[in-house]
Amino acid sequence: MRRLSPAERRLWRAFPTGAWVDLREGDKERDDPAQAGRWGREREVRAEVIAALLLGAVDRVPGQVPGVRLAGARVVGTLDLSDAAIDATLYLLNCHLAGTVDLTDATTRGVRLRGCELARFKGSRMTVGGLFELDGSTVHAGVRLDNARVEGQCRLSRTVLTAPPPRRTTSESAFGDVREPEGGAGTTMHEWALWAGGLSVGGGTFLRGLRAHGGLRLIGGDFPGGLYLEGAHVGAINADFVTAGTVELSRGFTAEGTVRMRGARIDGVLSLHHASVRAEGRALHLSHMQADEVIMRPDEVVGEVNLGYSRIGVLLDAPDAYPERVQLTGLSYETLRGHWSVAERLDWLRRDPGGYRPQPYEQLASWYRRIGHEPDARRVLLAKQRERRGTLRAPGRFWGRLLDLMVGYGYRSWLAGVWAALLLAAGTVIFNRVPPIQVDPDEVRTFNAFVYCLDLLVPVSVFEVRGAYEPAGWTAWVAWTLVVSGWVLATALIAGATRVLRPAPGA
Repeated sequence: MRRLSPAERRLWRAFPTGAWVDLREGDKERDDPAQAGRWGREREVRAEVIAALLLGAVDRVPGQVPGVRLAGARVVGTLDLSDAAIDATLYLLNCHLAGTVDLTDATTRGVRLRGCELARFKGSRMTVGGLFELDGSTVHAGVRLDNARVEGQCRLSRTVLTAPPPRRTTSESAFGDVREPEGGAGTTMHEWALWAGGLSVGGGTFLRGLRAHGGLRLIGGDFPGGLYLEGAHVGAINADFVTAGTVELSRGFTAEGTVRMRGARIDGVLSLHHASVRAEGRALHLSHMQADEVIMRPDEVVGEVNLGYSRIGVLLDAPDAYPERVQLTGLSYETLRGHWSVAERLDWLRRDPGGYRPQPYEQLASWYRRIGHEPDARRVLLAKQRERRGTLRAPGRFWGRLLDLMVGYGYRSWLAGVWAALLLAAGTVIFNRVPPIQVDPDEVRTFNAFVYCLDLLVPVSVFEVRGAYEPAGWTAWVAWTLVVSGWVLATALIAGATRVLRPAPGA
């Protein structure tokens, strides 16, 4: 290594005790790492000097905790610590790093790059025993943390990330990996500003106020301490099969592409309160997910929402939280919260782009029944039968309409009484004015129009009146109408009762 500069000698002497070396001038504007091109050579530190210190070039002092703590420096060259086992902390504050910071496969106690400007960070499969921090930093060509393990917190709050520039080929990403389509994530395909599939963080993962010019790839990540993106603005998120204690996509969170959490497992709350998600095609892909609670109250969702086959404990939502297309087939929930009318919930079910599916209606009716709202449950099941009718052939649609008209598919059996009363009243009036002819004139009988019509309307003769009289002229059509109507009403009642009394799935 060539001769050390004055700034490097200061850092060399401070390393054994972990003391700070501050090269800043005290002027906020001049100390901005984005203005590092104006800094003098007195603020330059070679990356190889920092690497040498962290890799054991200086003997440790017993009783002291070594570390690189450097502020306001322009770090020249690539900081290559790949495959290293580092027993000291790296803490850079307001530094400018023109080259890549590479900790691929490294093991370290802690990495803190706070308020820095750097080209790129590579930390695939690295292990950090404490805190990993990029708070307030700007990374121009992406951060890679795939399969990394952070035992403490992971902090990228107020960080600005830009996806790496694309390579010449279209089959590889800027990370050298085969590109994969987002599967409906926004327009066509997102470059990944944060490539962190399989990332495991023991503490909280804080990305509050993050600005990502590109997507976040978090597939298979493990975040038991929670994943917090309040106020973040990102291109898209792919967090399929993530496990997390809680996920906050709230309080100003904005995504310009699909948010995917297919197969995620969330032990706490998934919140989209005051969030905004805009994508062409699918905006929220939350299918096959398990969550204790989901707060679905975004400010805006442009695109389709998919909640199919997810299992949710508590779903807190609002009627205006959903776009025109919502996939609900297979969704199950223990509790619904929010100010919804039954009509609004039924409109919610009808937004499924796949058309009529029985399960969402049965799930909603089951919930209403569970909380003691039996009339609302019956209303939902009636709506289910009406939607199902549209999928049948002409004979089935005709019979369905008849059942609906007569008894509301059995969920409005009082309609049969209304029809019977109307028919009885009409028949009584008609036969009072045009009485039927007595079949046996020698038999002494007193004609009662009401009893006669009732006997015609009941499928099986109860009063033995219909056989004793023969309607005359056009009133024969009235008698036949009463007989046929009686059979139709009885059949509709039996069919409806069978449908209502049939046990619901899972009952």
